[in-house]
Amino acid sequence: MVREAETHADIPFGPEDTPWQKTFSSLGVVGGRPYGTPPSSDPRAAYLHVPEVPHYKVQLPPTGLDAQQYGEAEALFRRHVDTQTRNFAGYQVTSDLDYEQRLGHYLNRHLNNVGDPYQSSSYTLNSKVLERVVLDYFASLWHAKWPHDPQDPESYWGYVLTMGSSEGNLYGLWNARDYLSGKPLRTHHREPGQAGVEQAPQGDGPNAFHPVAFFSEDTHYSLTKAVRALAIDTFHDLGSTRYPDDNPLAPGTPWPRKVPSTEDGAIDVEQLAVLVRFFASRGYPILVSLNYGSTFKGAYDDVEAVARTVRAVCAEYGLDKRHVPHGRGEEGGQDERSGFWLHVDGALGAGYAPFLEMARNAGMVEQAPPVFDFRLGDLHSLTMSGHKWMGTPWACGVFMTRTGLQMAPPGASEYIGAADTTFAGSRNGFSSLLMWDYLARHSYDDQARLAAECDDLAAYTHRQLLALQEQLGHDLWVARSPQSLSIRFRQPRADIVRRYSLASESVHVDGTARAYVHLYVMRHLTRERVDELLDELRQPGAFTPAPPTGTTAGGARAARPVEPVADAMAG
Repeated sequence: MVREAETHADIPFGPEDTPWQKTFSSLGVVGGRPYGTPPSSDPRAAYLHVPEVPHYKVQLPPTGLDAQQYGEAEALFRRHVDTQTRNFAGYQVTSDLDYEQRLGHYLNRHLNNVGDPYQSSSYTLNSKVLERVVLDYFASLWHAKWPHDPQDPESYWGYVLTMGSSEGNLYGLWNARDYLSGKPLRTHHREPGQAGVEQAPQGDGPNAFHPVAFFSEDTHYSLTKAVRALAIDTFHDLGSTRYPDDNPLAPGTPWPRKVPSTEDGAIDVEQLAVLVRFFASRGYPILVSLNYGSTFKGAYDDVEAVARTVRAVCAEYGLDKRHVPHGRGEEGGQDERSGFWLHVDGALGAGYAPFLEMARNAGMVEQAPPVFDFRLGDLHSLTMSGHKWMGTPWACGVFMTRTGLQMAPPGASEYIGAADTTFAGSRNGFSSLLMWDYLARHSYDDQARLAAECDDLAAYTHRQLLALQEQLGHDLWVARSPQSLSIRFRQPRADIVRRYSLASESVHVDGTARAYVHLYVMRHLTRERVDELLDELRQPGAFTPAPPTGTTAGGARAARPVEPVADAMAG
């Protein structure tokens, strides 16, 4: 029980409930007063309550924690994390990890891969030698031309992300924006300070270098953040301001904020084509971001169909090939670029689907998602999260594009001894080591078998939830998108949601909000754990109040999350 404090400085703090002002050692007291400001209120009451880890047990007084206090605090947190790891079922993250014994040594080393992966750096404590191997592995897996060759525009270029696919999306859209805006490519870049004036891009019409972005309503929320951060106009932004009465999907009505999805969660290619045509006909370059394993429904956009459709529409209006000036003064020239850019957010799918395709080709499963990678000539960039299919202790990932599509870096980086062509600056070199370790220990055969096992368990989970729905006599809205590892159903009681870390999202069906959760079948999930959850869902009161009868099962278009956990797993 938190006692009332007469002053803020007397608020109890730390594992011994010591008044805050009395937690200081001698060097922390300046002129008779504690260094720093006292709490403005009791943090124990201000922050979200985690019953298994009482806040006061882990608070950090200026004296630090003694050995006993540290041991008790760490044990509480460890038990909490281990329990949640055991039951973790709601997010597209693999939590069965095995790195400690082999790689613990490197936790006491600072591996920083600052700068371009393919250039040496004066910061020699890095893992770029492993990063290049990992990138080559994925270049081959995704059918890109490899190894990277700075003189070959068709070879791949990429880097290992410090964040997850949210960073890959941000970098991909940044590259797309500058490419479509006519800014210099890396191959034509000259360092600042050289003589001459860079030619301004020229094109037909006032919109020729004003890119417009399209992504579906099932797209991860990081795309909305990315276009805001990069000041990229979406079709909704431009449509609402410049063409408010001309929504081509429903004239006279407000523009949709995102491209509509099908019921399964994939982008609606026909409606995308209508929207793209509206802007292409007015000369706007087209930027499309697609999902390959969407966050909630696990849906796969048909990347090949979208690429074919966008190219055909853009070709009608001269946006398939454009000539953009580069260079300075009389030495300048022109390069040929497309007037569209296709980016794929493959956070989960880009790491998983190639192995499911191998499993299908071997007769282990019946189907695999559609082609998404560099077999498609119109794919411009692709990103994947390392912590999802492979599994790592922290967020990381891979970004990949073609060398000829790289934009000029924003400035010189002599200090680090390498061009900083990446987004993050300092990059976590441990991530390349983790991915190298996983890939070294898991062959294609291993991963194809794992992919087939996950697909089988997802099908089993779907069947069992449908059977439970029939047993209870209530529609639990059970649904699984094709080849998805996500199975969604009606949100159960709050303690069940928390115990299994089930992600929640509100879905509107016929104007009525439905509270859904989903279960993600990742490599660590077992049939026993699924059956344990099903047993809990079978108990009286698991779904309160009882769901309405007579409604159609399945999903609809995603709207906003119901609980904070819904958006916790960034790409």
